[in-house]
Amino acid sequence: MSLSLNIPTVETDRLILRGFRESDLDAVYAFNQTERSHWVGGPKETRHECWRVIIGILGHWAVRGYGFWMIEEKATGTQAGGVGIIHHEGWDEPEIGWHLYEGFEGKGIAYEAALAARTYAAHNFAIPAPISYIDPKNTRSVALAKRLGATFERDGEVMGHACHVYRHPVTEVAA
Repeated sequence: MSLSLNIPTVETDRLILRGFRESDLDAVYAFNQTERSHWVGGPKETRHECWRVIIGILGHWAVRGYGFWMIEEKATGTQAGGVGIIHHEGWDEPEIGWHLYEGFEGKGIAYEAALAARTYAAHNFAIPAPISYIDPKNTRSVALAKRLGATFERDGEVMGHACHVYRHPVTEVAA
């Protein structure tokens, strides 16, 4: 039996936001071997753990109807990271999150991907002003949230970890 998910593809000038694929396992595993992955639940020791990450991402789409996209660079077809809207059990409300793989920082990719994901979520998922849970020590994510127009709303907690909650501005949706 095969389950078909309706994961939309979103394109920007330089990027394709698409559903995760089995062929993304090598990139997900490589990222989860780095210290950078600790901001998003890593590092992971085995490929099997990374396989479960992909399955969880796809499951989120199946349960919520929205989720995380793989960021793919159009020019090269290379996986650059992940971005999307997630709302796990026990979370206050939907969050927009992002992470980039090694070598893709400093190019505006996270900004471009997050802006596209946030706009798509407002227009298609009725999520006009998501939050972002950010560890205050993750200065790059704090800077990106602020660049996206998000403002500090309150102290919070996610999955047992203290964090700051940033509120993104409302994306207007035409009636």
